[in-house]
Amino acid sequence: MRAESIAVAPPPVAVPAETGRQLPFDWLRGLVMVLMTIDHASGEFNAGRLFTDATFLYRPGTPLPVDQFLTRWITHLCAPTFVFLAGYVMQLSVRRRREQGESEGSITRFIVTRGLIIAALDPLWMRLVFRPPGGAIVLQVLYAIGMGFVAMAFLRRLDPLTIGVLGVVLAFVSEPLRALVQQTSGVVHYVGTLLVAAGPAKPFLMGYPLIPWLAIMMMGWGAAEVARSAPARFPRRIALAGVVGLVLFFVVRGLNGWGNMGLFREDGSLVQWLHVSKYPPSVAYDGLELGIGWLLLALFLVWRPPAWADAVLRPLGQSAFFFYLLHAHLLAVASYALGMHGKAGLGATYASAVVVIAVLVPACTAYRRYKLAHPRSIAQYI
Repeated sequence: MRAESIAVAPPPVAVPAETGRQLPFDWLRGLVMVLMTIDHASGEFNAGRLFTDATFLYRPGTPLPVDQFLTRWITHLCAPTFVFLAGYVMQLSVRRRREQGESEGSITRFIVTRGLIIAALDPLWMRLVFRPPGGAIVLQVLYAIGMGFVAMAFLRRLDPLTIGVLGVVLAFVSEPLRALVQQTSGVVHYVGTLLVAAGPAKPFLMGYPLIPWLAIMMMGWGAAEVARSAPARFPRRIALAGVVGLVLFFVVRGLNGWGNMGLFREDGSLVQWLHVSKYPPSVAYDGLELGIGWLLLALFLVWRPPAWADAVLRPLGQSAFFFYLLHAHLLAVASYALGMHGKAGLGATYASAVVVIAVLVPACTAYRRYKLAHPRSIAQYI
């Protein structure tokens, strides 16, 4: 019997020891978790919440009060930044596993398993909170991230920079692909809705179609390779990418045609400029939100936030999936227990977000310690 046939692959280590290089990503993830909590607190408490981020949700001429609009808009940063960082960190994780001697087959199985678990949590766990009228099963960001992991388990065999470039291409072609899907019917239309276009696909309500969000994850994978090849130059390069993203947003939004997923500006007001399509993400949305996210990442790469901010952002960023799985449920329980579900305003929205974050920061810290101490437990998947 050959020696390699009885060799045992080293056990996967899901979480590396903490290093200074990881902190900028933890801080940025933590920041988007804070913003996400505001949005979900608004969904539970805020009677005036706006949810108009797609052509199938918005009716032209609908009033967009500035305070309500900006409360929703600041949270647009969350999903694209988190998905981008998921791709970035996945590349680092795969590289580390290879250095530890883990086989390619074992790495693929881990990524696929983790992806399927994360994707399943949307219909099995998050559905308890996110329940649209009609009882549809909403497929949201966990579905997109999880299925993105499954796709990346195989796409990762390509050259890393090629993956990043293909991600940019996919982001640009999502709108014409969606237009083609809208002209189809039957099975093709159904599958196309799941892959490209947001909207009803009974029994599901597709909020995060796979391809445009996979595109952002692929950009993150490619960015990790850029950082690996020239780490000293990466802060400047990611800052330049952020500027390019914002310029792209201004051009596309200014022309008010292709790249807006049909959600056009109705006038020149700030609100209308920022009223971009998230469902599915348009080129204008990607340029604006990724541009801001990349500039923030560049900032965190060269600047350390004060101790009080680090004490909040670091634990949230290091246990982001764990935080996500708990925060919305706590907000929902609180809104119903207080008799304020959908009946309060922005004051209750922001106050409830602060309380839930304060409650979950120590829980995230404890979970992080457990995960580091038990790298082979179920915690390696969350």
